[in-house]
Amino acid sequence: MDVIDLNSVADIVFQLKWDSKHAAHNECYAARGVNLWRDWLPDNVRRSLIGKRSWEHVTVSFSPGELFGNNGGQLKIDRRQFSRDPKAGRFYPKGCLSDLPGVFPQNMQPFRCVGVNNGHMEVNIAHPLSDHPLSLSMTVGQVSAKESERGGSSVDWVGLLTEGPGMQARWQGKPTDFFSDRPFARRDEQPDNRFYGDPRLVHHIDDTARDMVADIYKRFVKDGMQVLDLMSSWVSHLPEGVDPAGVSGLGMNRTELEQNPKLTDVHVHDLNVSPVLPYENESFDVAICSVSVEYLTQPFAVFADVGRVLKPGGTFVVTFSNRWFPPKVVRIWEQIHEFERVGLVMEYFLRSGAFDNLGTYSMRGLPRPRNDKYAGDLALSDPVYAVWGTKTARRYQ
Repeated sequence: MDVIDLNSVADIVFQLKWDSKHAAHNECYAARGVNLWRDWLPDNVRRSLIGKRSWEHVTVSFSPGELFGNNGGQLKIDRRQFSRDPKAGRFYPKGCLSDLPGVFPQNMQPFRCVGVNNGHMEVNIAHPLSDHPLSLSMTVGQVSAKESERGGSSVDWVGLLTEGPGMQARWQGKPTDFFSDRPFARRDEQPDNRFYGDPRLVHHIDDTARDMVADIYKRFVKDGMQVLDLMSSWVSHLPEGVDPAGVSGLGMNRTELEQNPKLTDVHVHDLNVSPVLPYENESFDVAICSVSVEYLTQPFAVFADVGRVLKPGGTFVVTFSNRWFPPKVVRIWEQIHEFERVGLVMEYFLRSGAFDNLGTYSMRGLPRPRNDKYAGDLALSDPVYAVWGTKTARRYQ
């Protein structure tokens, strides 16, 4: 069976595209075993899938708010109704609010603080994508007939896809307050060269996630390019089949860098001590940074200097997941939601003044490799997030 009907179970990759003021966004979720009869899907999505074959593609558009209905709006509340110190633009669980109808301490659904004034705060409890037109694309994978129904739960696949996306965008164009209250402090403030002194020849994300990172870089890294691998290690995550002219690796451990077969030259350099890169102006076509941005304590200066060493029109691509070394991750990274981290990295790009044409990407829901050491505990692969920007011409004219 390779044609979808109401008696089908199908693997479907959902792709949600939307635009904020500062970036174009692309959110992906790989759904396995979508039950067309039992699982929750919007009616127009279900109809668009009926009759589609394996590997066919279909797109459905939604006007602002259409996908989420009337799920709340903006409220003004007493500061005493909130159990934390609110920061404008940030998200918090609704369970932190008290004396609101239908809100209980166990409620983890996020709301956004959009303003703090004297003894009051403004909150928005609508979905963060409610104000955006959305394009939902679906690529059909394997299709099979469902087994006879014997109960079971219904999965809200669109709910899973939209759980988090939207949180990375600024509220009405205003910068999010990520940077008050010592955001770049760390649990371990000893010099980084001590922590990274011994080589760690291990992977920090699973095989599937590494493949996804390579696929992202394949969009930007082409044959003959000069590539900067920032905060590099023994693996560069560059795609196979692409032949750059050179790959310069900058990292903290010489042994790790010298084990990396992709690198054509290496620099041992601590960006948290000196954010100035040891390269000439306009040396690189593209810069990449893989699962390391969460350790930067001077990100604005580093991002600005990446702009300096990129050629005009060059791209800086930053990828990360939800795994890190707790002693060295900056404080703000641990405090915020995964999709707020996408917004945090966007702020690094924006505040550096070196980039425009920002884009973001997320991929979740892929199965964890069977040979992965965490396969018995975690069903899904590590999520992958990416933010990129193009060197702006205005700053360097």
